[in-house]
Amino acid sequence: MPKIALLSAAHTHTRGFLKAIAEKDNAALVAIYDDVEDRGRRFAAEYGAEYSGSLEATLARDDVDGFIICAENTRHLPLLKAAIPVGKPIFCEKPFTTTAEDAAIAVALIRKHNTLVHLGYFQPFSAAMQGVVRHVASGALGKVTHARYRNAHHAAYGRWFDAPDVAWFANPDLAGGGAFMDMGAHAVHLLRTLLGPVESVFATISNVSGIYTGVDDNGLALLRFQNGCLATVEASWVQTGGPGGLEVTGSVATLFQHPQHGFVTVAPREEPKPVPEGQARPTRVDRLVAAIEGKIDREELEQDLRCAVDAVAIVEACYRSNRVGTWVDVPKI
Repeated sequence: MPKIALLSAAHTHTRGFLKAIAEKDNAALVAIYDDVEDRGRRFAAEYGAEYSGSLEATLARDDVDGFIICAENTRHLPLLKAAIPVGKPIFCEKPFTTTAEDAAIAVALIRKHNTLVHLGYFQPFSAAMQGVVRHVASGALGKVTHARYRNAHHAAYGRWFDAPDVAWFANPDLAGGGAFMDMGAHAVHLLRTLLGPVESVFATISNVSGIYTGVDDNGLALLRFQNGCLATVEASWVQTGGPGGLEVTGSVATLFQHPQHGFVTVAPREEPKPVPEGQARPTRVDRLVAAIEGKIDREELEQDLRCAVDAVAIVEACYRSNRVGTWVDVPKI
C-alpha cells in the first residue's frame, strides 16, 4: 500500500486531498510536514497522521513512497527543490510555480533526478474532456480558428479567503497573483492541452470588487497559438452566475458545452451531435498513487508536465502584458 506524506497544508484543497486518501483502500497518509505548527498538527490529528516540523526528516522517511505539496503558490519551489532529489513521485498543487524562472529550475532538477512530478490540474482528464481532446485532435472540426474558455466563481463576493488558513490567497507575496493565477492557470492549461503551444498573449487583469485588493479578482486574456488559433480566457473570482465552459470553433463545426447535453458539435444547418466520451485518466491523488505503483505511463506524465510548465509561462506573460499594455511573447522554458 503506497504511503504518502503531505508537505504543507496551506492550500484550500488540502482537506479534499486528505479525505480522498482516507477513503482509499490502496493508500495511506503517514506524515504531515508544515512550517505552521498549529495548522499541521490540526490536519495530522484530523487524518490520523504523524506531524513533523522537520522537512528534512519527513523527506528522509523510509516508509514514505510519495509526496503531496500543498504550500502557498510562491513556496512551491523550495519544497520541490528539497523533494525532487529524493526521487519519489510528487503531486504538487497548481500552479507548478509562479514564474518561468522558477519553473526552469524545477524542470532541470526533474530531468537530473528522473523524478515523476504531476500537478493539481484535473480538467483535461475527465471522460468527457478526454473525448473533447480526441475530437479536436482528429481534425473533425476542420481548421480550428478560435476558442474561448471561462473558468470562474464568486470567491471574492463569497469572502472565501477570510479564514486564517487560506488568507494567503489574497497576499501577492505568497499567492503570486489573484484570480488569474488561481483560475486562469486552469484555463490556460486546458487550452494548451487542446491546442498546443502559445506564442503570445494580450491581457487585462484587475480588481473590480474592491475585496482582497492586494490581488486581482478578474481577468481576460487573448492567447495566440503557434497553429494560428486565437483563444479567449476569462478567469474570475467575481462571477455570480451565467454560462461558462469551453467552445472551440473550426472551419467545419463548433464544439461547445451544452448546459443539458454535455459537449456537442454543431455545423451550419445541422442539429447538434454529442461528442463521444473518452477514457477518464487518474487525477490528483489517484494520479499520485498510479505513479507510485507504476500504473501510469511516463510519457503521459511528461506530456502533462510540459503543459503545466507552459501554463506557468503563459500566465506570467499575461500578467506582464497587463502591466505594459501590449502583446507579450511567451517565454520558452
